[in-house]
Amino acid sequence: MAGIEHIRVEADEAGMRLDRWFKIHYPGLGFGPLQKLLRSGQVRVDGGRVKSDARVQPGQTVRIPPMEVDAKKTGPIAGKDLKHSSDFELLSRMVLHEDEKVIVLNKPAGLAVQGGSGVARHIDQMLDSWISPKGEKPRLVHRLDRDTSGVLVIARTRGAAQKLTAAFRERDTKKTYWALVKGVPRKHEDKISTWLVKEQTPDGDRMRIARHGEDGADHAVSYYRVLEMAAQTLCWMEMEPYTGRTHQLRVHALHIGHPIIGDPKYFDDDHNWDFPGGIQKKLHLHARHIDIPHPNGGRLKVTAPLPPHMVQSWNLLGFDMENGRRDDDE
Repeated sequence: MAGIEHIRVEADEAGMRLDRWFKIHYPGLGFGPLQKLLRSGQVRVDGGRVKSDARVQPGQTVRIPPMEVDAKKTGPIAGKDLKHSSDFELLSRMVLHEDEKVIVLNKPAGLAVQGGSGVARHIDQMLDSWISPKGEKPRLVHRLDRDTSGVLVIARTRGAAQKLTAAFRERDTKKTYWALVKGVPRKHEDKISTWLVKEQTPDGDRMRIARHGEDGADHAVSYYRVLEMAAQTLCWMEMEPYTGRTHQLRVHALHIGHPIIGDPKYFDDDHNWDFPGGIQKKLHLHARHIDIPHPNGGRLKVTAPLPPHMVQSWNLLGFDMENGRRDDDE
């Protein structure tokens, strides 16, 4: 690189450490050489000397002296490289909404969100194919179970991730799920409030109902309402988790005596119940809709269509999709 440059700090870099800022913009510059440039005053922020742990703010200008390394090249995102082309294409087919700050996917059932035992491919790994020209990888801000399909929100930038994560933490987000469950609850609309604790089993983590005050137990609250019934055998239930515990809706459905069809962990279909013909033994739980504050202001509302196995079940049972329609559906 020849000549002195002045680079303006962008909005999504607010609060970023200066050494991290350099790692993104100049990945070939090591920590030692950067320290030398800082100590000699060749790197400055708004004309002043700074240390590597200084936090940069939007609108500030970073002075870049002539260096032996170049800035990270811009151009096509990494997803168009052959190495990542299949991930890039699969993720692209999942997109429900996309803007400069947020991507919303319709995650298929059976695809894990993050890695773990026995997981060869997952969303977090696939997001490497969407690294921006600046080297910034999109970030997960919440999770869905591997066998649950539907709306998954991805932050495109660091700043967006902070705001979206805060929205989930502060429960300023409304998530709506659709489920097909065994039987029909006596109350067609109700609140479920329990304590849940995680247990290790040979088949992986499993949640169970716990007592208040039990070691490791967390409070979990869900709401549900019945949208349509197939006699007294099955019902289409809309569920909303107020808290976000592991397997919360699945355990709560079991707790009220109406486990979700096809649930491999919480529905034992081998005893005293005939699985309806034509319905696949896959988890019938779908993250249908999300309403969340957008990092740029306003609300982002996105609805995900049902996965093929649930479409098949809805058609078989004669459920009318209009019964689940909401005013803000797209």
